[in-house]
Amino acid sequence: MDKNRVKGSADQAKGAIKVAAGKLTGDAKLKAEGRADKLKGKLENAVGGAKDAVRRATGKLNRA
Repeated sequence: MDKNRVKGSADQAKGAIKVAAGKLTGDAKLKAEGRADKLKGKLENAVGGAKDAVRRATGKLNRA
């Protein structure tokens, strides 16, 4: 698993927490930040997935 996928998952979780906190407090800015973090996390995860696919295709992915 690529470090981008791990970071992406963490960013998605952070974004979900921010969105929930923003909804709870009525803070539109916090909700928007959360949505942006979630999107960033999804993109980061996609990059990591692409890197993993390239490694698999070239036979360099460690099988742990």
